[in-house]
Amino acid sequence: MEDRSLGAILLESTSLTEAQLEQALMVHREKGIKLGDALVQLKFLRSEDILKALSIQMGLPYENHVRGEDIPHDLIETLPINYAKKNEVVPLRREHGAIVVAVSDPSNYNALDDLRMIYGSRIKPVIASGYEIMNAINAAYNKEQGEGGDMNELDESMGEIASEFDEPVDLLDADDEAPIIRLVNTLLFRAVKQKASDIHIEPFEKEIAVRFRIDGVLYDIMTPPKRAQNSIISRVKIMAGLNIAEKRLPQDGRIRIKIAGKDIDIRVSTVPTAFGESIVMRLLDRSKVMLDLDTLGLHGKVLDQINQLITRTNGIFLVTGPTGSGKSTTLYACLSKINSKDIKILTIEDPVEYQLYGINQVQVNPKIELTFANGLRSFLRQDPDVIMVGEIRDKETAEIAIQAALTGHLVISTLHTNSAPATITRLIDMGIEPFLVSSAVVGILAQRLIRTVCHDCAKKYTPTSEELARLDMKPEDLKGRQLFRPVGCPNCLETGYAGRQGIHEMMLIDDDVRNEIVKGSDASVIKKVALSKGMITLRLDAIGKMLQGMTTIEEVLSATDKD
Repeated sequence: MEDRSLGAILLESTSLTEAQLEQALMVHREKGIKLGDALVQLKFLRSEDILKALSIQMGLPYENHVRGEDIPHDLIETLPINYAKKNEVVPLRREHGAIVVAVSDPSNYNALDDLRMIYGSRIKPVIASGYEIMNAINAAYNKEQGEGGDMNELDESMGEIASEFDEPVDLLDADDEAPIIRLVNTLLFRAVKQKASDIHIEPFEKEIAVRFRIDGVLYDIMTPPKRAQNSIISRVKIMAGLNIAEKRLPQDGRIRIKIAGKDIDIRVSTVPTAFGESIVMRLLDRSKVMLDLDTLGLHGKVLDQINQLITRTNGIFLVTGPTGSGKSTTLYACLSKINSKDIKILTIEDPVEYQLYGINQVQVNPKIELTFANGLRSFLRQDPDVIMVGEIRDKETAEIAIQAALTGHLVISTLHTNSAPATITRLIDMGIEPFLVSSAVVGILAQRLIRTVCHDCAKKYTPTSEELARLDMKPEDLKGRQLFRPVGCPNCLETGYAGRQGIHEMMLIDDDVRNEIVKGSDASVIKKVALSKGMITLRLDAIGKMLQGMTTIEEVLSATDKD
């Protein structure tokens, strides 16, 4: 009954549709997880949407922002930080003889009882997101302990820090390192807080540009003065273990750091340009990697087909798409699904992005000639059941992968092509014989990532006939559904979008497709055969997600080609 009432509230107060609620209820029943968790896993809603609905359901206030700096000293002193973090609770203030406490799970009655005993007072719970609570805990306890070096204290204006470089300083009092360290730390903290995937530090003639890539789009963040360039670049290179004296050659490094309790892995790349070294830092939140196929936008027939392919004992399963389309995440999700004690899984990657327990992972190292091909050749002597190759880049790697697939191993890998049918011709263009491709490859998944609308600000609207015509659709195709228009709010950085979702095109290699491959047919002919067998194209899958209220017409058009 509680789930239904929560569902009813969500249907009224959010963009959730009846079909999405039904799908989430199915996951809720099958996996035994809370309805709210199922909705977040399926990316239909954000955790904040669930908490706001719970606040309505339970009659508790919802706090959008929790300021740790304002929490009274005695409340923080009484509550151990480990307990606060473990239970995601933080005291806020005294109010009418009670202590107001922010909780992320209002059904955690044990924690509320503990707090009554700890404070010897009545507890008045309010609901806040786990992210806000963790930030408040870090800020409050850091203030208490006076730790100036923690990353979580650095949520201050980057413009204020940058302005310190413009102030003339007496040489006897100069301490250039402090503002540099704080600037770089603040950049990292802000990037994690705003869910950026990359930080770009780009030197130009008179200034430096700092940009974040958020949901696949670059945004300007700040422009520090030119004279801070060398110090900023040196600081990043020191953190990444790079040679700060070498400025003529590209370098690659890695930074491991904790920010607000999150374990962040940062890959650092430097390239010399006309005006100095350009740095790109790719952020990988190790605690947030999605290793569940159900959460990646896969559903229905496509999900069933993938589950069948990855439990085979032989063959090659390929995931294709451009750089940054989530191919590696899909491969990790596949490995996580089949990982068990009774099979041996080996991977060769460039680089190893996430460590998976129970799986032997190898990183390529061209300096010692440990390439994809050489590593893969050695794997065949390691008696594996499943082999994952980070990417098939050349004929040699493709040939060994096919040999492995034909000799009783399941091989999963990625390739850079625009569609599933085009992958076949790409392999043949590499120099692989068509009969080998048809014998070894069992399935190809093409994928892209599209931005999903921010449910806090998106507005429902009915598109015009002209807008629908761009997708070869007619008004009657909407079947009474309304689409969303991005608006923009502080929660989505005024973009109208929050997060991304996968769209997929799954092509199984059956006898008819196999015959076309052996005949040497081009990608268009193979595509027609696959479509006749029920293949859903990237464009059609994107339109389906648009009709579910997840994304917009503009995103569908920009992410997919016309069928």
